[in-house]
Amino acid sequence: MASNVWRSMLSHVVGAAKRPTVCFRRGLQTVTLIPGDGIGPEISVAVMKIFEAAKVPIQWEERNVTAIQGPGGRWMIPPDCKESMDRTLIGLKGPLKTPIAAGHPSMNLLLRKTFDLYANVRPCVSIEGYKTPYTDVDLVTIRENTEGEYSGIEHIIVDGVVQSIKLITEDASRRIAEYAFEYARNNQRNSVTAVHKANIMRMSDGLFLRKCREVAENFKDIKFTEMYLDTVCLNMVQDPTQFDVLVMPNLYGDILSDLCAGLIGGLGVTPSGNIGANGVAIFESVHGTAPDIAGLDMANPTALLLSAVMMLRHMGMHDYGKKIETACFDTIRDKKVLTGDLGGKSKCSEFTEDICRRVRDMD
Repeated sequence: MASNVWRSMLSHVVGAAKRPTVCFRRGLQTVTLIPGDGIGPEISVAVMKIFEAAKVPIQWEERNVTAIQGPGGRWMIPPDCKESMDRTLIGLKGPLKTPIAAGHPSMNLLLRKTFDLYANVRPCVSIEGYKTPYTDVDLVTIRENTEGEYSGIEHIIVDGVVQSIKLITEDASRRIAEYAFEYARNNQRNSVTAVHKANIMRMSDGLFLRKCREVAENFKDIKFTEMYLDTVCLNMVQDPTQFDVLVMPNLYGDILSDLCAGLIGGLGVTPSGNIGANGVAIFESVHGTAPDIAGLDMANPTALLLSAVMMLRHMGMHDYGKKIETACFDTIRDKKVLTGDLGGKSKCSEFTEDICRRVRDMD
């Protein structure tokens, strides 16, 4: 069941007819690989091995991402990473560590702002053979990725009082709403729910909600509903099947997309894609760096692998994506070679090799 649903969900990641898309040439394609921190390099190696077994015509251009300060002390990503992404337009990224309450800003946030990755798309679908309290989850969260509370606008008013400014703009709200409805239409989805707190933040969330309502008028074939964030969370854990596509501002999307990931087993099995306005896209695992198990061959590469499957379909390499996805889900369903977080005792390398074997057997 799940495998077929994943195929239909992940095959039209862009889904934005009014915005520029990229036509990838046949033959060997270059992808920027950002391994990340902690377990990032290990799971990146696992994905590369599986791609090699599947004979995917991709060459990897590896780039490390650390925060550097440019002119005027402005934080930025390394120039060689920006140059690579500007050229390849496609990236695959492992987890990046972020300092807490000190140091440089989030590198994930810097990447989103640098490449205007305005839409975060995270499908959450129950995986056959991986037991959770929910067996029929099938929804997509679409998160505005560039503003809201994550705009990073903070300052001290007086000692002991800090103000953080939530930025909501008409253009960004309309853009993410259009993306959500276009995604729903292109993926044969039936409804879009706008998630908000306009009853409290009447001006900011009110603006976001108005843009969603306006866009909905142009998509009469898609059912539109609007719901408070707290109500969505309550209803989600009671019956997630009532939701289809959900669109929301940045902070709400960060929280709710993780909640939805928990319904299907956690961030370790949840893929994610970040879509930009100028043809740039970065696909990523959204779990943490797990420094406690880094280097111990214990990591689960599933989230990054499924994100790479999203990437392949975004690039039009559907057959390769199908082959790798099927091998991954078959390995999980058989329950013989699973990492610890999936309920098994196998190493990352063993889980990876089992997927590679299944991929090779398909040839």
